[in-house]
Amino acid sequence: MTASSLHKAAPVTQAHISLTRFLIEEQRAGRVNAELRLLVEVVARACKRISIAVAKGALGGVLGEAGEGEASINVQGEAQKKLDVIANDVLLEANAWGGHLAGLASEEMDHSMPIPDVYPRGNYLLLFDPLDGSSNIDVNVSVGTIFSVLRCPEGVTTPADEDYLQPGTAQVAAGYCVYGPQTTLVLTVGHGTHAFTLDREVGSFILTTRGMRIPEETKEFAVNASNQRFWEAPMQRYVGDLLAGKDGPRGKDFNMRWIASMVADVHRILTRGGIFSYPLDSKCAAKGGKLRLMYEANPMSFLVEQAGGAASTGRARMLEVQPTGLHMRVPVFLGSKMEVAAAVAYHDAHDAASA
Repeated sequence: MTASSLHKAAPVTQAHISLTRFLIEEQRAGRVNAELRLLVEVVARACKRISIAVAKGALGGVLGEAGEGEASINVQGEAQKKLDVIANDVLLEANAWGGHLAGLASEEMDHSMPIPDVYPRGNYLLLFDPLDGSSNIDVNVSVGTIFSVLRCPEGVTTPADEDYLQPGTAQVAAGYCVYGPQTTLVLTVGHGTHAFTLDREVGSFILTTRGMRIPEETKEFAVNASNQRFWEAPMQRYVGDLLAGKDGPRGKDFNMRWIASMVADVHRILTRGGIFSYPLDSKCAAKGGKLRLMYEANPMSFLVEQAGGAASTGRARMLEVQPTGLHMRVPVFLGSKMEVAAAVAYHDAHDAASA
């Protein structure tokens, strides 16, 4: 092989479909319009910038808390990391001026933000968690960005918080980007769930898995077992039966995995199956749950359902929950269809016995 041959571009084949080409083909098929295509491309470009910042770590001076004391506390009551703030700013700036959005809402901000009057406004609303799993940043464990796209209600030119309060079934697109050994974007526009891997040499996301499918059954579960003493009775019984293995009522052994980054845990489930649970417990009951419906549960549930999985609060289909606030929290069960159904059955049985 000669030196010059090492620098020849790989031929364009079906194995080398860029995100841009994929979206153009979806537009030609009538599954997205030009405005939604531009929106997804802009979010993907912002994720590339975030990926670079995450990869620099200590070299880029981006590790650690964003401030001291109350100065670092966000609307969720959580301490912000420097990268939380950087990722939020990148997404806000990237999406402000393109004309594809009417407004944005972030997990890091108290209220939604309409597109400034100096820029044209589009017909979509974007919600995002700029850096999910940020407690993992300083220890070099995978983190990610989650986003959800809704239509701006007809006739609304300056959207307010209440205009975002649409159930998950109203989403027109959702996705996440996981920043790990590879940077991977997982996307749905309502016609399957697809994975794209960032080719750093050319700077493009390349389609690597078309039509991800979650196995209906699993022997793997993800849950924060340190909260066990706070769980409701049906969750105690459910996990107890999983841990009993093949000698218990479930009749098979289960493995447990927990990364403490929802993006990373859900990506594993989309790749090889499993169930992710963050149930209601006595610590978070007053808030309704731990995870945010609009920024985490809804987009992830859309992706999982489009991959053949299921998503529930334990008592209702996640995508049918009516939001009551931008930062509403819910319990979450999502992943392999049969295992989510099993978890729901434990809650149904408990509620029926208590009625």
